[in-house]
Amino acid sequence: MKDTEGPVCVSVINMKGGVGKTTVATLLSWYAAGLFKRRVLAIDLDPQANLSQALMRERRYRQFLNDKSPSIVEIFRGYQPPSSRTPSSAPLEMDKVIVPALKDISLIPSRFDFSDNLIDAVKPDPRLLASLIANSVQDTDLVVIDCAPTESILTQAAYHASRYVLVPVKPEYFATIGFPLLNDSLNSFKTRNPVHQIDVIGVIVNNAFYDGSNKGGPEKERSIAEIRTEAVKNGWHVFRNEIPHSRGFPKMMRGDFRWLGSASRASGRVSSEILRKMGLDVRRQG
Repeated sequence: MKDTEGPVCVSVINMKGGVGKTTVATLLSWYAAGLFKRRVLAIDLDPQANLSQALMRERRYRQFLNDKSPSIVEIFRGYQPPSSRTPSSAPLEMDKVIVPALKDISLIPSRFDFSDNLIDAVKPDPRLLASLIANSVQDTDLVVIDCAPTESILTQAAYHASRYVLVPVKPEYFATIGFPLLNDSLNSFKTRNPVHQIDVIGVIVNNAFYDGSNKGGPEKERSIAEIRTEAVKNGWHVFRNEIPHSRGFPKMMRGDFRWLGSASRASGRVSSEILRKMGLDVRRQG
């Protein structure tokens, strides 16, 4: 399946918001697990918890919140606080933190109080996530980490856990504003961690055009040219396949897989190209 032991770990990052990081992370997880039968762990490092809601669906996510189940918050705390079921702090049980989601995808969910807990902590260890992957999920093929669009301890945690970084971008004005920030952040991390091999696996263009006759027009062409120019400056690959604008994607995020049209076809092509570049087998299974 791949020529190394343990999972391939990729963080989906852009220092600019609104580029579709959660959409890309969700699609990659879905197709790796559903179409190519890879064992996937998705990790939600964004306090907005959009990946958790997409993979758990609204009703189950609300139940997760109501039950006060352990999440990525407890990973960084390092323990499970007292609750109605446990009269004192208790060690974390990985089978309680890593929950089953959709299409054979496991998930470490996030909560809306994630940022507050990190701010209140003395100094969270950015290596905790990497340690968890090393010790608890080596039987997984792919780990996909959805990241917040800001430089923080969460970004460092994602870097420590990852071999690759995947950069979603929209072809619009100011499309590449986050590229220099991300490049500087990665280079700084590499300087401090010289034995850690981490590379940008590529830039994926999201919401590129309306599938059909409208391919985006002059503005898209200008933006794509800027994206390619900035990517070349940083030595980053730009994936050939693009994710089109489609009404199917919001439906997929809600769990409605009927009449997806171009959304389904485009997602399969994009996911195949990304997974292939990471060294995973993309032959359809079963």
